[in-house]
This record gives sequence, structure tokens and C-alpha cells, in this order.
Amino acid sequence: MHVLVVGDNADELALVSFALKRAGMTVVPTSDLEAGMRAFAAEPAELVVLALRELPPVPEVHRVRRQGDACLAVIADAASEEALCQTYEAGADVVILRPYSLRVLALQLKALLRRGRGTSLNILPSFVIGKLTLDPSSRTVQVEGRASRRLTQLEFRLLYLLMLHRGQTVPTEVVLERVWGYEADTEGGTEMLRALVRRLRAKVEPEPKEPRYIVSEPTVGYRLEVPD
Repeated sequence: MHVLVVGDNADELALVSFALKRAGMTVVPTSDLEAGMRAFAAEPAELVVLALRELPPVPEVHRVRRQGDACLAVIADAASEEALCQTYEAGADVVILRPYSLRVLALQLKALLRRGRGTSLNILPSFVIGKLTLDPSSRTVQVEGRASRRLTQLEFRLLYLLMLHRGQTVPTEVVLERVWGYEADTEGGTEMLRALVRRLRAKVEPEPKEPRYIVSEPTVGYRLEVPD
């Protein structure tokens, strides 16, 4: 289990990192969110923990969500119901309030990871449209006979959604809800989706800067075009 822990308090960062290591996780601790995201890009984490003092940490949660689809836990001081709702709506999977038990925290995060892995794709058959093949069991895509490329969970969900609706433009708000599983604000959500589309095009398109499979409809959404 590879975990990225970002904290704005050095003592808490050290304690949380120690507890997670004792629980058998590989931990990368940092006090700098951007440095953490660079490490995340080099080696994607299964879990990101934001141990922050201010709530709601909406910009920070959006920053993590733009990067990938890891389980996301936020540790924060007690706050209002509205602040908690904003944190969940931004994309947090769980919010853990101080004070907390390090032992219980480690067990909570292990449970979160188990749930994140719990949805099996093995029951889904391979999806073939034209020269585009999506294999859910290995979460890979093959295009025009080229080598298969492994997809992240978000990339898989997006491509699967577009393949289900081949030739139809799927509205941006629908894509956000189906791919991320929650309602994102229009501005932040659109930015996250654009970044995800760029990453997916890099794996699918022969020429990512001139896409012919994943086509955007400005101000509307995206659709999949697969030549017969």
C-alpha cells in the first residue's frame, strides 16, 4: 500500500506517517502539497492523506483529484456541518476529525483502501469497437494493434463511459458524476476533466494533439468516434 501523507504540522505528520508504516504501508510524507503531487505523478499512491489545520480544504482536495483517483482522506479540526459538506463535495472520501486515535486511524484508512479496491472489473467482458479494445480485467486499452496501455481507474471509467455512448456527446456534468462519483463545481470539475482527457488521449490517440477518437464538443462535453 503506497500512501502519500501531506501535513502542515511537523509533529502530526511524523506521528501519522509512523502509525501508517507500523500498519504495513509504504509512506511518503511531505509538508509541501505541490512536492507531494510531483511524487504522486512519478509513483501514483493508492491513498492520499491531507492532514490540514484549516477546513474546508477545497483547493487542496481539488488539486489531488486533478492528479488522480487515489482514495482521499482529510484530517482536520472540528468544523461546521457546512465545512464538512464542502470537503466531501470537493471529493474527499472520508474526513477524520481531531482528536483521533492513531491505531483507529490506521484501521480506518486500511478499510478505506479495501473498499477502494472492492469493485471487481473481472465480471465485465472485453469491450471492442472498431480497432479499439478495452479489457476491464487488466484495465488496459489497445488501439489499432499497438501495444496495450494500462489505464488508471479514472481513465478506465472515462473511456468505458464514452464507449458505452459511442458517437454521442456526453455532457460534462454527466461525465463528472459518472467518472468521479460526485458532483463537482463547474470550474474545478471542468479543469479536472480536461486534465484527465489529456492523459487518456496520450494513451489512445496516435496523435494526441490531433485527436480523432476522443472528440470534444466545446461547452457541451465529449464523445468517442471510432472509424469502422
